[in-house]
Amino acid sequence: MANWEELERRCLACQRCALADSRTHVVFGAGQKDAEVMFVGEGPGENEDLQGEPFVGRGGQLLDDMLSLIGLYRDKNFYIANIVKCRPPRNRDPLNTEQDACIGYLREQIALVGPKIIVCLGRIAANRLIHDDYKITKEHGQWVEKDGIWYTSIYHPAALLRDPGKKPDTFVDLRAIREKIRQVCPRTY
Repeated sequence: MANWEELERRCLACQRCALADSRTHVVFGAGQKDAEVMFVGEGPGENEDLQGEPFVGRGGQLLDDMLSLIGLYRDKNFYIANIVKCRPPRNRDPLNTEQDACIGYLREQIALVGPKIIVCLGRIAANRLIHDDYKITKEHGQWVEKDGIWYTSIYHPAALLRDPGKKPDTFVDLRAIREKIRQVCPRTY
């Protein structure tokens, strides 16, 4: 397994799919590299592509605000990354071929972080990491243990910006995440 520097170097030089042709920056990941809690989204948007950091646009601000309510801060106690590391054109969903080209980087990040909990941000991340026919409207907030890691999913912050009516469900899910952290993550709080 690579170390962080080697993994990031390979990721920054990646040309495995067509997304590399239109990116401004590779959006590798951010936060605490030994966190017990990891968040995974689908892919960078425009602001993320411009700044080279995940979840820095309006959705990212909303996510940071929500996570602060349960005592989570990217500079302190979680790590955040995406399935694909380059922005899909017009922020479309990443294609399966693009996800396939990039998923190895995420798997290495997960191995290096060693989280006890992974929270998928939205349907696409949940489809890839929890199971391939994940229904976010029915399954958000449910827990699944795989290979010693607890997985759950919440609505993607962009979905909450489009449909604020989903926020109450998300706050219930966030409280459940806080409780799971208290059960299985002794260093997080």
